[in-house]
Amino acid sequence: MTPNASNTTESDLSTSTNANQGMEFSTDAYLDMDLLRFLTCGSVDDGKSTLIGRLLYDSKSIFEDQLEAAESASLSRGDQRMDLALLTDGLRAEREQGITIDVAYRYFATPKRKFIIADCPGHVQYTRNMVTGASTANLALILIDARHGVIEQSRRHSFITSLLRIPHLVVCVNKMDLVDWSEEVYDKIREDFEEFAARFEITDITFIPMSALTGDNVVNRSENMDWFQGPSLLHHLENVHIAGDRDMIDPRFPVQWVIRPQGDEHHDYRGYGGQVASGVFQVGDDVVALPSGMESKIKSIDVGGVEQQFACPPQSVSIQLEGDIDVSRGDMICRPNNKPTSGQNIDAMVVWMAEGPMVVGKKYTIRHTSNEARCVIKELRYRMDIDTLHRVEEAVDLKLNEIGRVSFRMTKPLFFDPYRQCRATGSFIIVDEQTNNTVGAAMILGETS
Repeated sequence: MTPNASNTTESDLSTSTNANQGMEFSTDAYLDMDLLRFLTCGSVDDGKSTLIGRLLYDSKSIFEDQLEAAESASLSRGDQRMDLALLTDGLRAEREQGITIDVAYRYFATPKRKFIIADCPGHVQYTRNMVTGASTANLALILIDARHGVIEQSRRHSFITSLLRIPHLVVCVNKMDLVDWSEEVYDKIREDFEEFAARFEITDITFIPMSALTGDNVVNRSENMDWFQGPSLLHHLENVHIAGDRDMIDPRFPVQWVIRPQGDEHHDYRGYGGQVASGVFQVGDDVVALPSGMESKIKSIDVGGVEQQFACPPQSVSIQLEGDIDVSRGDMICRPNNKPTSGQNIDAMVVWMAEGPMVVGKKYTIRHTSNEARCVIKELRYRMDIDTLHRVEEAVDLKLNEIGRVSFRMTKPLFFDPYRQCRATGSFIIVDEQTNNTVGAAMILGETS
């Protein structure tokens, strides 16, 4: 055992199958409680912060001091009722302008599930902030103002959620109280969005009409919209099935740290710490360490200092191998008959996050899982026009918040899977070598053709 490995509480798996050995097992013994990460996105003033505030308030997930502070701030501004958005908008500039600028994370739980909420800004200039909040989300809430319908920013955020492979989408048709709870208005918005979303690979879309201000269909079913037979938002969040979202077929374990306690109790211990990116590892499994290609067997798996038989994503564990082989930070442990792709020439969709433009031919540093490498941008194949979803092939660079397909040449091979297969091993960030700032996020498509 080792005292240096810890277990996350997130679980996207209740029961799965070890595809390599045909053994069924349950992770309930290893993970405390189901965790759902979701984000809110949409246009400015669609009610994202108010919706989260209402969700927290009606589910009784607000501390008394937070509630008192929000009530006091509302009164000082002359509001007739408490502004629920103040429960999430914490920056002074956000409160002064009544907008969300940066991603705000909030945590709450019900008896059925734990939640991490990312309240994302709606302005176009803060698209990079929205991408940050969406990068780890299981589900996205797209808010649409019932008075305005599906507008440009609704389409922009929907495209980004599909690009980031968020598997579940909830379209919240908000402010239904301002259109007299009209079923016809709701049906028209749903029809328009479904027509637009047909261009993307979104398999799970749920529509809910609501009013965040009054609480209709947020935590409790609405009496004003008895024509809607679906669930409230909280009921859907508690019951949406996320067990099959992760890749449980392809075992990938990026090594973050070599654990050598150097104490009398663990004198000969040598473990490899990290977070399971995908697949299932079991004591006794044959494994291979990349890039060396040396093979071994799993001797033990330690989770929070306790030995266990299995490890699955997103557990943080320490894996001990039989025999001494050369494994260090940045290496990847996988199965000999199921290895990731290895390559130096990579195509990826890139979201540019820096004020200065991306420069073709410039050298950058990339960070992929626990690995780091230098690269050069070989080519910008095209830029996406998010408004029309057309490719702009004559584009010469990517500016702030723009998205495009980019070809990279790495200084050493990366071990990766396509992003659509595994988000953890299929993505990397781009870092400017001069400023050390993160300037881009990339979703790997595959090797350069």
